[in-house]
Amino acid sequence: MADTSWTVMHLEQDPFASRSTTFVERKGIGHPDSICDGIAEAISRRLSQYYLDEFGQILHHNTDSVQLVAGTTKPSFGGGEIVDPIYVLISGQATTTVDGQSVPVDDLAVAAARDYVDATFDELPADAIEFEPRLGETSADLKALFDDRTVPRANDTSIGIGYAPLSETERIIRGLDVAIREEIPAVGDDVKLMGWRTDDTLRITVAAAVISRYVATIDEYVDVTTQVRELTSRCASERTDRDVQVTVNAADDVDSESVYLTETGLSAEMGDDGNVGRGNRVNGLITPHRPMTLEAAAGKNPVSHVGKLYSLVATNAAERIVDDLGAEYAAVTLLSQIGAPVTEPLAVEVGTTTRDGDEIRRLVTAELERIDSLSRALVAGDVRLF
Repeated sequence: MADTSWTVMHLEQDPFASRSTTFVERKGIGHPDSICDGIAEAISRRLSQYYLDEFGQILHHNTDSVQLVAGTTKPSFGGGEIVDPIYVLISGQATTTVDGQSVPVDDLAVAAARDYVDATFDELPADAIEFEPRLGETSADLKALFDDRTVPRANDTSIGIGYAPLSETERIIRGLDVAIREEIPAVGDDVKLMGWRTDDTLRITVAAAVISRYVATIDEYVDVTTQVRELTSRCASERTDRDVQVTVNAADDVDSESVYLTETGLSAEMGDDGNVGRGNRVNGLITPHRPMTLEAAAGKNPVSHVGKLYSLVATNAAERIVDDLGAEYAAVTLLSQIGAPVTEPLAVEVGTTTRDGDEIRRLVTAELERIDSLSRALVAGDVRLF
């Protein structure tokens, strides 16, 4: 790593903690953008495992271009109907032939997408979503970056960013959608959260898709949204001393019975489209007041695509600077250069409240050197990406 440029900046305090107001968003696992992230990553894992099994190494691919077009439903209290299925376009690139042997990338992609959806969304019938594969052959230049099996080379010039620790508001928002879905069966997998913290108040807006077959009347629907509001308020109040204010399904017009009622618990069933990379970052949040990258992580190959790897490495390194060195705050930015070994970024920038520059460099370097094990964990599905 002799050619890597290092910049370590000492900060007097956590720059985020001094803000008088912050916004934090999370798109739950059933949000259309999250659905695309999940499908894209499932396809990458399936291709990676096939390449390993058949050829002894992961070959070049990027499946981070999944797009979702919403279907059509007619929800009604007690149960409605699905009219048109959700449509998912699976695009991207993959290695389709090896030494004359054809790789069934389209079949693998559709099977992986179907398995992911079936395992993740209990309320979505198989015929309510359809897939169209459009994976092209990967470019020769990018394929060549996989020829060196010892140290993969970066297949993009891009930036990965991570920070630690999460703020109080970020910790609250990140865990709420799971709590809501687990405790209130009538709420579907599409739960979106927006937190707005001021000095003394935390305001949380919840968009919770209610499943029609669980509510027979508008009164039962209102009871479900009341449960969501009370649960959200209780969970948040247990984690903060600020006044907590919660709004649920703000667009509802209860008097006219125009409410967020769905057949499948997904907004993708009736008007909400999705794309990979438009939702949560690798820490599971959307944080406009934090350092962020627009790189999509899901679906990028787990060996050489630094848009995926560096976001995770930077986050892990920031967490270690906080945990191991006792820093109040740490932010790590990694810049790659296409064609260079993935373990050797072009530049590293760290902003932190600790002054131990040597230990900071050691920890960041250690995380870079763990990229091979990180790649294996990604293929195994053991790494959270959104």
